[in-house]
Amino acid sequence: MVSQQKNSKNRHIALWVVQILLALSFIGSGLFKLVTPVSTLADMWRWAGEYPNLLRFTAVLDLGGGIGIVLPAFIRKPGLIVWAALGLAMLMVCAIAFHLSRGEAANTPFNFVMLALALFVFWGRRMRRW
Repeated sequence: MVSQQKNSKNRHIALWVVQILLALSFIGSGLFKLVTPVSTLADMWRWAGEYPNLLRFTAVLDLGGGIGIVLPAFIRKPGLIVWAALGLAMLMVCAIAFHLSRGEAANTPFNFVMLALALFVFWGRRMRRW
């Protein structure tokens, strides 16, 4: 029984660490995409210059997902974290598909890591009954 409680506590801590990492990453990315001129971003990411509306759309999704992965716990709606994690996972699947369709497989490792982290939060928070 004690071991099970310790595992539950460790999982809870790990989930919070991952949620904070995801929040910082996605909020930072979203803000960066929103405040940096498209021409500057196009120098870093060719697709940003080709699809500026997609760039801004993903910026808003990044911000929403980053906020959504932590905020629900503070407004007493922790069940929404599951949906935010699922949304971030779906966003990463779309990003991976987008880059692969453009022959940019070298750009996908970060997306795969973010996908794995989002799925971990989805799994971990879904397991807990609120």
